[in-house]
Amino acid sequence: MHRPLLDPAATAAAAPDLDTLDELVTHCRACPRLVRWREEVARVRRAAFREQVYWGRPVPGFGPADARIVVVGLAPAAHGANRTGRMFTGDRSGDVLYAALHEVGLASQPVAVSRDDGLELFGTRITAPVRCAPPENRPTPGERDNCRAWLARELELLRPNLRVVVVLGGFGWQAVLPVLHAAGWPVPTPRPRFGHGVHLTLPSAAGGRDLHVLGCYHVSQQNTFTGRLTPAMLQDLLREAARLAGIEAR
Repeated sequence: MHRPLLDPAATAAAAPDLDTLDELVTHCRACPRLVRWREEVARVRRAAFREQVYWGRPVPGFGPADARIVVVGLAPAAHGANRTGRMFTGDRSGDVLYAALHEVGLASQPVAVSRDDGLELFGTRITAPVRCAPPENRPTPGERDNCRAWLARELELLRPNLRVVVVLGGFGWQAVLPVLHAAGWPVPTPRPRFGHGVHLTLPSAAGGRDLHVLGCYHVSQQNTFTGRLTPAMLQDLLREAARLAGIEAR
């Protein structure tokens, strides 16, 4: 049985592989406000899911260890991933994202409802800079920084195959760029501003392949309901990510 983890930096850095990292992150209790909130939501539950057992823990990344594309969101939704235990699974944002991934050929099916629904990702992994559901979908800067070590180690383990990072929304953009810079992909100063379709090409300090970073409006209901982000816009950006990663897309 794992002990609750209060030091993400030391714990994440020691993880030898993604499977170990994914297991360790689920035991993190480093942010008291987030721990209280995620567990309260899991205890009270939404009426529509009253009979379900909520995950109520930090959510690990989802996708293969040899992924060439990483999609970075914001944080788990209270009644989405905090309920199901898988990134973008069980909420409307995930409905939009997985439908687009399937349309492009990066997911085995267009819907994501639970951890055991048979969904697979092809050459793609989904993660987030904050692993616990935050109140009002707004992590604090301190909570983001506490969680940074999990994302940093995840990207480090993915590095041999990683070609493209798709960042959903401004929060993710601000969280990811410092992590990439610290990992050896020099980010320009001043840091480029977020925007849909923004494309950064970061040379590898270690002499490997360049890393492409693409900005994408978040798949939030606010963006998708208002048409700020349409299915076609999302699909086009994911097709470009697949092209840059050397993955044949539909």
